[in-house]
Parts: sequence; structure tokens; C-alpha cells
Amino acid sequence: MLILVIIAVGFVAFANGANANFKGVASLYGSGTTTLWTALLWGTFTTLAGSIASMFVANGMITSFSGKGLVNDGLLASPNFTGAVAMGAAFTSILANRLGFPVSTTHALVGALVGAGLAGTGEFVRFSALWQSFVFPLLFSPLLALILGVVILWLFRSLKLAPDHSNRFLNAAHFATAGAASFSRGLNDTPKMAALLLIVPNISASSALLFVGTLIAFGALVDSRRVAETLGKKITGMTPGQGFAANLVTAVLVTTASVHSLPVSTTHVSVGSMLGIGALTKQARWKNVGQIVLAWVTTVPCAGLIAGAAYSLLRVSGIQ
Repeated sequence: MLILVIIAVGFVAFANGANANFKGVASLYGSGTTTLWTALLWGTFTTLAGSIASMFVANGMITSFSGKGLVNDGLLASPNFTGAVAMGAAFTSILANRLGFPVSTTHALVGALVGAGLAGTGEFVRFSALWQSFVFPLLFSPLLALILGVVILWLFRSLKLAPDHSNRFLNAAHFATAGAASFSRGLNDTPKMAALLLIVPNISASSALLFVGTLIAFGALVDSRRVAETLGKKITGMTPGQGFAANLVTAVLVTTASVHSLPVSTTHVSVGSMLGIGALTKQARWKNVGQIVLAWVTTVPCAGLIAGAAYSLLRVSGIQ
């Protein structure tokens, strides 16, 4: 069973990289600043750097996503529970990636924790802890990103810091903020998945973080093209200056959340900032945005149903 847990967490990390590593650098590709492959390599490298950095600041996030305080401690010690959570998040993320939708691994993990918790303990899932520790920061962050996207672009335009054409300084700043956004994603996302491995004997938090970070990078390099096209081209038209502003908002919000151990979704923050800019410039592609939001809404129940079913199957299977 513990081997199954490790494999399932590996799949979560792989799917996360495939679905999410392009989020921080989508504006580099969407604005024509660089090619898809160059943007992906930069995003993968800086995300891996964030994963490594999470070894030093990740304790709060690891505790949150172990499920402690959400379900009873006896269930947390069960490999069946951890394996079910990992499978629920993994299958949900992989399905979204096949369909080209940039969904939140954070939401998938939250849904899987609740689904497996309900299957394992029924009414003993602590929904008050769910709202305070998970749901509120996840709902609030994209709205804040949208508002800041509008404000920052308006301010940058007023100061002539966000021109529509490329220049050497702007391209360098754009690459820097894209790297910072990807770094912050690695910092915030890696501990959420690594938390599931701490049930395995003799695996330290640092080893779990390194394992997850490596598979995130591998997933990005192997299987991220569909989501890259959605993020880069289908949310809004974007110039280099607008991309610079969007990445700055994403980097600041996600890094701040990571330092305070708040589980925000980099997907939602990134899309929210780009959508705010698209709304201001009147280039937002609302039909595509609607499809993405629908995918977001279904992520939690989908992961919860899969995790609940997986827990029930594992419990009756007798796998040790």
C-alpha cells in the first residue's frame, strides 16, 4: 500500500507539472516575446528552483495538506486514506490536462481530502476548518488577482512602463517576472503534494519535496503543450507590457501566500490577473474563460468522488 501511495503521489506531481508549469510563463508565449519551448524551459527551471526553496519554508503548507485538523488523526495514519487522496487528485489533473484545461491541483487535493474523509469518517470532516484554511483563500485569491491586474496595468500605462511593443528592458523585466511567478508556484504547490508522502516510513520532508519537485519538472517537459496553448493564446490577447504586469501580480500574490502558508491556486491567480488585464483592454475571450471556469467548478467534486470511491475500494481490497 505504501508503494501505491508513492506511485500515486508521483502521478499527482507529474500531472501538476504538465498542467501548471506553463502558467507563470504563459504571457511570454502569448505576447510573442519568445517561443513556446523557450518559455516552457524557463518556467520549468524556475519552478524547480521554487520546489527546492520550499524545503526551507514549507512546514506550514505541509501540515495543512496532510489533512491535519480537517479529518481525525486516526484516518490520517491510514495509507488507504493517503493513497485515495493522491489518486483522486492525480486522475482529476490528468483528465483536465488531456482536455487542455488549466485546473488547480490545489482544488483537486482539497476535493480529494474531503471525498476520502467523507468515505472514511462520514460526518467527522471538519467543514469549519475547510472554509478557514482552504476555501476562503482559494476563492479570494483570483478575485484579488483580477482587481490587481486592472490596477497594475493602469498604473504601468500611466508611468509608461507597459508599452505594447517589445524592447530590451521590457523583455528582461518580463522574463524576470515570469520566472518569479513560476518560482512562487513551485514554492506554493510542491509542499501540498509532498505532504501526502510523510506517512511513508523513513521519508523526510526534504526527500518528499525533492521527489515531488523533480516529477513536476518531468511532467512539464513531457506533456504540457495542450494547456500551454490554452493559457498562452485562448484567455486574452496580450502585449509584452501587459504580460509583464500580469506576471508581477501573480508572483507577488503567490509568494506572499506561500510565506504565510496560505494554499492559493497559482492557476486561479494567474488566470485572474490575465483576465483583469483582458477586461481592461477589452481583449478577454469570455467564451474560453467560461469553459475554464466550468472546469474549475467541477474540479473539487470530481476529485472528491474519485477519492471517495478509491478509499472504499482500497478498504475492501485488503491491500497492505
